[in-house]
Amino acid sequence: MEIKKLYHHHRHLPNPITRSISTYPLIFIIFFLLSHSIVAISFPKPPPIPILPFPTSQQLSWQLSDMALFLHFGPNTFTDSEWGSGHDDPSVFNPTALNATQWVTVAKENGFPRVILTAKHHDGFCLWPSDYTDYSVKSSPWRNGNGDVVGELAKAAQKAEIQLGLYLSPWDRHEPSYGKTLEYNEHYLAQMTELLTRYGNIKEVWLDGAKGEGEKYMEYLFENWFSMIHQLQPESVIFSDAGPDVRWVGDEAGCAPTTSWSLFNRSNAAIGATDPTYSQNGDRLGHDWVPSECDVSIRPGWFWHASEVPKSAANLLELYYNSVGRNCLLLLNVPPNSSGLISEEDVKVLGEFSKLKNSIFSRSLAKEAVVSASSTRGGHNNTRFTASSILDDGIFTYWAPNINQSHWEIYLDFQESVSFNVIQLQEPIQMGQRIAKFHVDVVNEDGKWCEVLSGTTVGYRRLLRFPGVKTQSLRLVIDESRSDPLIAYLGVYVDTVSIIGSTMRNSSSHSYFNASQVLHQIAYNHTHISSS
Repeated sequence: MEIKKLYHHHRHLPNPITRSISTYPLIFIIFFLLSHSIVAISFPKPPPIPILPFPTSQQLSWQLSDMALFLHFGPNTFTDSEWGSGHDDPSVFNPTALNATQWVTVAKENGFPRVILTAKHHDGFCLWPSDYTDYSVKSSPWRNGNGDVVGELAKAAQKAEIQLGLYLSPWDRHEPSYGKTLEYNEHYLAQMTELLTRYGNIKEVWLDGAKGEGEKYMEYLFENWFSMIHQLQPESVIFSDAGPDVRWVGDEAGCAPTTSWSLFNRSNAAIGATDPTYSQNGDRLGHDWVPSECDVSIRPGWFWHASEVPKSAANLLELYYNSVGRNCLLLLNVPPNSSGLISEEDVKVLGEFSKLKNSIFSRSLAKEAVVSASSTRGGHNNTRFTASSILDDGIFTYWAPNINQSHWEIYLDFQESVSFNVIQLQEPIQMGQRIAKFHVDVVNEDGKWCEVLSGTTVGYRRLLRFPGVKTQSLRLVIDESRSDPLIAYLGVYVDTVSIIGSTMRNSSSHSYFNASQVLHQIAYNHTHISSS
């Protein structure tokens, strides 16, 4: 009886919490679940802030192209000259078998997604029927004066989904108004407007400051030209010695320096008067994004000459390493011959080059490796920035480290020994160019890290060759960066064509890179390896 009363009394003790639970059980449960759910929600770490400068969409599209074909064609093709006088009779221009579809097909089949035509070279002869001169295809016997080389190429390129670029030479040795500032600038812009409004989407407009000694002084109103070009063709980039969108690498050998910044100060450059060293290297402190284009001809001359022969496929592969492999675009001139076709010997060499390149870069040995890093932005559970992202082709996925780190390292464990002699690195340049110094180590037969190569800039694409090594482990170490370094791709390849070297042996305490001794041995230390 007493126990029963005590229990009854306890049940009715004044307890507002108990009363609340008993009166509003559903509300309490919902509140409890929501409050705990809110605590459990975690948002992903956002991407790092891009660092200025970084590319426009047009510049990014240009960089992704890797290579383009230059097509020097005109009266010089028929007169066996390089710089025409501007006074050759238009009747000399008469290609009997011109086929722009063949040009485009050669480009597409060999990995060149863009072609650039000399619509007007220094001689002033126009490969389209311009309304502003009689010195053009309309005055030639080709197609009975009704031909249009630019038009035929534009149609062929559009059909094949190949990008089109045009070169309109500022120097004009035929035009009477050349030398008169207002008159000639009006004439030039009128012809530029024809090209940019008649032929569809133009992806690149090519200009230079070439002019022979002793020629008339001429003031070009470049800023007016640039504004008009961007207005008429907003998807195009403009190439010149000094940009504004793409700059000349500073030589016609198709070779960029090993340090190649896309950063640049346009205020330090002028078309026709830019310091070659500055143009070649770029500027780590530059405020503008103006990447380099490497122009070179497959033959000794820019126009076709019957007496000349093309470079070998191995030569073209070397050019690829020294241009595309150094954060630049390779603009390879392949001039049509006097019949209006790309010569068979040139086509053959391009095909061999394409096969060589594909045989090296079609498969990365790194695809089979286990990847880890010194840290990962947002922690090891953040798959967006994980180290394994570097195995994905392209630049739009990437590894990012945690902020405020003192060292940045990526490790590849191949799980079994592999041999290789080429490394490819890529930065996500849409986030800015960052890396200023790096090196690559491998583990030798003594179980020690040994440096096999070092470099400065990476940019869109960096290809590095070295005497072959055999190892199970590789480490990329970023030594210096403008901000937290980001790596979009790391590839490991074998080149049996252009590299002659021996596998590193444990009896040697050093390695070699580019014929100079580079030795850096580091104790093998797994404590640096982390997934977060």
